[in-house]
Amino acid sequence: MDKDIDKTEEDPSKKIVEFMKEGAYKPMSFKELVHVFGVKRDRREKFKRLIKRLVSDGTLIEIRGGRYGLPSKMNLITGELICHPDGFGFVRPDEGGTDVFIAPRRLAGAMHGDTVAARVEGYKEGGKREGRIIRVIKRAHKVITGRIEKEREFSSVIPSDERILDKIVIPPKDSKGAPDGVIVAVEITRWPSRDTVAAGRVIEILGDPEDPDVEADVILKKYGLPNRFPAHVMEEVKEIPARVLEEDIRGRVDLRDRTVVTIDGETARDFDDAVSIESTHHGYRLWVSIADVSRYVREGGAIDAEAYARSTSVYFPDRCVPMLPEALSNGICSLNPHEERLTLTAEMDFDASGHMTKKRFYESVIKSAERMTYTNVKKLLEGADDALAQRYSRILPDLKTMEELAQKLTRRRMEAGGIDFDLPEPQIILDIEGNIEDIVRSERNVAHRLIEEFMLSANRAAAEEFTRRNLPFLYRVHGEPDRESIDDFVEFIAGFGLQLKGAQGPKAFQEVLKAAEGRPEEKLINHVLLRSMKQAIYSEENIGHFGLAFEDYTHFTSPIRRYPDLVVHRLLKLLIHNRYSADERQRMEAVLPEIAGHTSGRERKAMEAEREIVDLKKAQFMKDKVGETYEGFISGVTSFGVFVELKEYFVEGLVHVSTLLDDYYIFDGKRHNLIGENTKRKFGLGDGISVRIEGVDVERRRIELVLAEEFGRKAGRKGRGRGR
Repeated sequence: MDKDIDKTEEDPSKKIVEFMKEGAYKPMSFKELVHVFGVKRDRREKFKRLIKRLVSDGTLIEIRGGRYGLPSKMNLITGELICHPDGFGFVRPDEGGTDVFIAPRRLAGAMHGDTVAARVEGYKEGGKREGRIIRVIKRAHKVITGRIEKEREFSSVIPSDERILDKIVIPPKDSKGAPDGVIVAVEITRWPSRDTVAAGRVIEILGDPEDPDVEADVILKKYGLPNRFPAHVMEEVKEIPARVLEEDIRGRVDLRDRTVVTIDGETARDFDDAVSIESTHHGYRLWVSIADVSRYVREGGAIDAEAYARSTSVYFPDRCVPMLPEALSNGICSLNPHEERLTLTAEMDFDASGHMTKKRFYESVIKSAERMTYTNVKKLLEGADDALAQRYSRILPDLKTMEELAQKLTRRRMEAGGIDFDLPEPQIILDIEGNIEDIVRSERNVAHRLIEEFMLSANRAAAEEFTRRNLPFLYRVHGEPDRESIDDFVEFIAGFGLQLKGAQGPKAFQEVLKAAEGRPEEKLINHVLLRSMKQAIYSEENIGHFGLAFEDYTHFTSPIRRYPDLVVHRLLKLLIHNRYSADERQRMEAVLPEIAGHTSGRERKAMEAEREIVDLKKAQFMKDKVGETYEGFISGVTSFGVFVELKEYFVEGLVHVSTLLDDYYIFDGKRHNLIGENTKRKFGLGDGISVRIEGVDVERRRIELVLAEEFGRKAGRKGRGRGR
């Protein structure tokens, strides 16, 4: 059968997959595939590369004897391996569905983050799948950071990431003279397997693990976050003008005479969205103007390639790892006050109840009237500062109109069932030298909510435009939680006397959060519900956004710091200029899935890095407070102890059950209490508690607490508080 793969107009990889799915009755060798597809001798090398690419991305699996097959046909699943510091792991399937548990002895040399093929071999209690790793498809880590330990004949590196379970052996010739105990970056030269450990060579000595800057560098390297731009990218930056040129303004809608403002945090330096409003006979007209990054970042250029590789800016308390070079992110693309800037504008009309009645998109030029902060906008709207009101008297009426519209948009969104998680984030306050001065609970005030609603409206409007036209697009989607997650959440909240009512859509979850407001368990319920939800991702397929209760949604409003927004801008420009041709449609159908997968992955890495740096800063801040006593309240209860949030600082630590010396403590999972077996003493959510800082493990980002009353008890009584 001649299926000459080079002559087909279809994607050849799709043709191979279709055959393996429908036509192949067994795993096939390369020779058999060559015969089936009639590949000519001079094309075989190209065909071999194609097969290898399908194997490298996990579409095909190579098994013993050099035969190839689809994972699904061989009872295999492919996905990312997520390891746990205790030695086991889970495979998160690419195709969705429940994770597969992998016992330590069945990891077969696979490491945390690797893309693997696993075989499901049984089921645990509750129907959860378990299996073993059959093959590593793609390694996640080429370079690993960790602490070097000198041994008699060689050295080894203990990875900084606890989820990388095995140490890496370093031969003497490859240690680069690194002294014992320092943090190093290691290139892996031999991957671990069932029978051998990993080996590597030191490529960089980072320094003392106690140095705060070294720890930050470790996190950057751990998540593959570059801290400088390559020379060829900076060369391309030099070609970009530092100011808006007259020729760039031609053909754009001129909004320079409109009162346009930016509203951001006090420390923000890149301003990529600006807003303007007016009341109309029928309601409101809102302008959301976004920095026209696509005007300066040429698709396929060096800056674009680097931005795609990074996919997102990453924000640490003391620095930013930007997606774009500073000349763009803080310069020509930033909507700085009183400077002309090129923008892409979403102009939206709303009726008196906040329902969007009309929208249009166009290229524009603006001149921001003011750089406002959330704090000042809040004061203005609350009438709390007469001097501030006088200073901004020109824009105060517009701000009040914005607040009016935002409240109506919030009301409509809540009525539709949008889930609004109330999870405060830590805000790390730095002094002028960059040292941590305080850690406080971040505020989410009326100004934050105002901007959130306007950005949600603009994002939604852009997505609706493409859905209506049935054109390929990059959506921001959030799938419904799976049945198992819902059942677990229902069981969890039942312990607090709460239940999901009616159809289990977003509105039912919203009502649970509303019922928990003000209760000691409010924060915990928010956390558990968030963990029960699937993660929002980018996708070319529109499945809607469950959490927001939107049928259509995208990211359009932050192209300075998110690559998907830049892609959406380019797609909108194709519409604006009537260039979304059949060829463009075909091109987008081919490239958007890859863009969606890559940017979703980079977003996850950035979030993990940001979370870890905050945990690191908390540990560093508390290190010199060992021995001090603080008031706090219980924020979480587990079988191994209670988590306590300090009142003075927005910091959490663990009182381990083994430090409770007055009784044996039993965990009541339904009521989330620890109860003394003899004394009946109870530790429950929200209970006030006085604790002493017992220890801080900066390397592991852990803060150890003991009850203040336990300090000084006789050592002979230790060990009684073992949990059951």
